Amino acid sequence: MSENKNVKIALLLGGTSPEREVSKHSGKSIYKALKDLGYNVKAIDPALGINQPEDPELLFEEKDYAEISNRNCIEAVNSAMFDDVDLAFLALHGKWGEDGTIQSLLELRGIKYTGSGVLSSSLAMDKSMTKIMFQHYGVLTPKWFVVSPFDYDEAVAKDKVEKLLGYPCIIKPNEGGSTIGLTVCNNESEIDDAVKLALKYSESAVVEEFIPGHEVAVGVLDKMALPVLEIRPKHGHYDYECKYTHGMSEYIVPAEFSEEISEKLQEQAILAFKAAGCKGYGRLDFRLTDDGRMYCLEVNTLPGMTDTSLVPKMAKAMGMSFKELLEKIITLSL
Repeated sequence: MSENKNVKIALLLGGTSPEREVSKHSGKSIYKALKDLGYNVKAIDPALGINQPEDPELLFEEKDYAEISNRNCIEAVNSAMFDDVDLAFLALHGKWGEDGTIQSLLELRGIKYTGSGVLSSSLAMDKSMTKIMFQHYGVLTPKWFVVSPFDYDEAVAKDKVEKLLGYPCIIKPNEGGSTIGLTVCNNESEIDDAVKLALKYSESAVVEEFIPGHEVAVGVLDKMALPVLEIRPKHGHYDYECKYTHGMSEYIVPAEFSEEISEKLQEQAILAFKAAGCKGYGRLDFRLTDDGRMYCLEVNTLPGMTDTSLVPKMAKAMGMSFKELLEKIITLSL
């Protein structure tokens, strides 16, 4: 632990995306663990620019300490706050955090960071492009099409759902996570509102085939798949409430599938991770049908690190504590 004091870490949290609050929760958990491990760590919300509070605890509060903006992010990374940083630990989620933007700014300053690189972060953030790469690598993914404000036509969208996907179907932002802006549409009367909601959070929306079955996640750490985790939400879909409210979901890890199914899911997770060009660590989300078909939905290059997050649960199932998990991520990044 004494060696840790020599490693100067900037923990980046908050940001400007709709997932700002989730990022704050991740940041709080990581900050406490890194301090306990003896690291020389300073918490920074890049969305605040150079206007950082003296008390880092203010960064974790629901109410924002000061005005946030994307321009502030640029000013923060270019400031003296990063002059002596050995590693940026990214607890950011969503746009400007997971899409390669902050990674680009850090690379311009020659600062190492946790998670995937610029190109793979950008690719993974684009759900449609990621699904194209999945198909190229032979990873099964639900059928889909994309709509944007420039080409969206309600009648055309309804016709395509009817012919290509059927009901129910999923409509979600093409860029984003934490199920924010996601709708399960059960009939054509819900399509228009769902598309408009998704487009509030992204420049385009993914309209996707609904796959009935089990909600499954697999973490990847240093080219190794973590134990398979099954999510059993208290109501029909694993939405924002079920993700971030204690008691709203049951998590089974290792999942109670056959050894053959679990190993296949782990193989598919590693393949999907490679397909997106990711490195270090991440999480792959799947739907598993009752007859054993595995559909990869997306890859998360900066998975959540809250007390309800999935990757820490998977690590714990294989005997790795939260602190050990962070140590491993830091070692991989350096």
